[in-house]
Amino acid sequence: MKKAIIFTCCLILLFAGCTQKKGSNKAEALPNILFIMTDQQYAGMMSCTGNTYLETPALDQLAASGMRFELAYSPNPVCVPSRTSMMTGYFPSAFGVTDNGDAKDAVISSHVLENTMGKLMQRAGYHCVYGGKTHWAKGLNMETCGFEELTRNTREELAETCAEFFRRIPEEPFFMVASLINPHDICYVEIDATIKHYGLPGFAPDATVEREKIAEAVKLADEAKAEGKYNALCPPLKSNFELTQNVPEIILAKFKSKPAGEPQASHVYYYMYDHVRNEWTEDDWRMHHWIYHRLTEDVDRQIGTILDALRETGLDRNTIVVFTSDHGDMDGSHRLVHKSRFYEESARVPFIVAGPGVEVGVDMQHLISSSVDLIPTFCDFAGIDIPDGVQGHSIKPLTLGQSPADWRDYIISENALGRMVRSARYKYCLYKGGEPREMLIDMEKDPGEMKNLATLYEFGDVMEAHRSMLYEWTKQVDDSMAIPYLIIPESPY
Repeated sequence: MKKAIIFTCCLILLFAGCTQKKGSNKAEALPNILFIMTDQQYAGMMSCTGNTYLETPALDQLAASGMRFELAYSPNPVCVPSRTSMMTGYFPSAFGVTDNGDAKDAVISSHVLENTMGKLMQRAGYHCVYGGKTHWAKGLNMETCGFEELTRNTREELAETCAEFFRRIPEEPFFMVASLINPHDICYVEIDATIKHYGLPGFAPDATVEREKIAEAVKLADEAKAEGKYNALCPPLKSNFELTQNVPEIILAKFKSKPAGEPQASHVYYYMYDHVRNEWTEDDWRMHHWIYHRLTEDVDRQIGTILDALRETGLDRNTIVVFTSDHGDMDGSHRLVHKSRFYEESARVPFIVAGPGVEVGVDMQHLISSSVDLIPTFCDFAGIDIPDGVQGHSIKPLTLGQSPADWRDYIISENALGRMVRSARYKYCLYKGGEPREMLIDMEKDPGEMKNLATLYEFGDVMEAHRSMLYEWTKQVDDSMAIPYLIIPESPY
C-alpha cells in the first residue's frame, strides 16, 4: 500500500513537471515584441530612404536587418485618431472620431475594450509595458489598453527606462511599446511664428523642453552658417512646394470661423495656415526643413539607445521589432505645415519590421494600414486568433517573404474633411464640400501630387473605379460618417 502511494505521488509529480515544462516551452517559443513609434515622422525622413539631409543610423540599421514597407499609410493622419486605431485595430470613424477635438466624445464598445492591444497580448502570455505618449480617445487608458506604465516621459528618460528594462533580462516574454515624441516639436515653429505675427497670447507656455529642442536646432544652423556650410546642408524648397493644380479649396480653407472676442492662444490655428503660406520667405521654409530634420535625428538617437540595449543583452535574437509613426508632417509641401491632409508627407509613414525569421528587403508593392494592421500582426506573431471585427490585416506573411493572393487592392484613410483611397497607381480623395470635391493623382507619373486629374474626361473610368472602391468600403465597415457625402458610382462593383 505504501509503495502504491509513493508510486502515485511520483506519477503526479512527473505529470506536473511535464505540464510545467510544456507551459515553459510555450513561453520560450513566444518571441518578445518591441513596438517603437515616433510622432509626426514622414516616411521619407530616414537616410535609408535616400534623404541626404539627415542621418538616422538607428533606423537605417533596423531597416537593413528587416523589411521596410514603402506604402504604409496612416488611417487618419492626426494624433488621437491614429493612436486610437493602434490600440483597437479599428478605423477611428468606427468610434465617431475624426480629429483630436472630437475624441472626447468617442463611443467604444465593450467588445473592443476587451480586445485592446495590451489585453490581447496579456492573454497570449506577455508581460505588457508601455512608456511615453498615449493621446488616445475617450475610454482608452493604460488599464483598458492592458499595459503596465513604464514612464510618462517621451524623450531620453523613456529610452533609458526601456534600456534598463532589457538589462534586467525579463524572465517572461515581453510586449513593450516605446512611444517617443519627436519630431513633433516642429509644431511649435509655426505656432510661435504665428503668435508673434498676430500678437496672440502665448501658446502652451509650459512647453519649455519643446522650445529648447528647437533652439538647439537653430543654434546648429547658426554654426553651419558661420562655417559657410548651411546652404549645402539645409534642404532646399521642396520640389512640390507650390499648390496642386486645381486643388480642392477645402484643403486650403480654414477649419473654423473667425474667432470672436478677446484673442486667445487657441486662435493660432485659425491664422496659422494662411500666415505660413502667404508670409513665410524661402529662408523661413528652409529653416523649418532644417529643424524638422534635426528633431528627427534627435529621436533616432533615442531609438538607438533602445535598440543598442536590446542587442547588448542578446534579447534581439528573440525579439520582433516593429517601428512606425502615427502620421507625418507637410513640412512645406504645397505650402502647408502640420498634418491632417491626405498628401504623402502627412499620410504616409515609415514602417519597418525586423527580427528572427523576417526577410531583409524593401517592400514597394503592398499597401499597409500603419495603425490598423498592428493588432492583427502582433496576434499573428503571438500565435493567437485575431478578434472578430478588427479591420486590419496581419503583415507577418509579408515579412516572411510571402505574398498572399487575397492582399488588399486599395487602402483607405480618413480625416475630418473626407476620405482617401490609395490604389496601386492612383490616389483618390473625396471631400465633404468645396470645389472641386474630388482629387485624383497619378502616383506613378506625379509622385509630388501636383496635378489634380479628377475633372479630366479621359480619367472618367478611373474615377468611377475609385468611387466604387470607396462606396464598397463604406458599406463593408458601415462608415456612417462618410455615407452622407459619397458620390455614388454609376455601376458599383
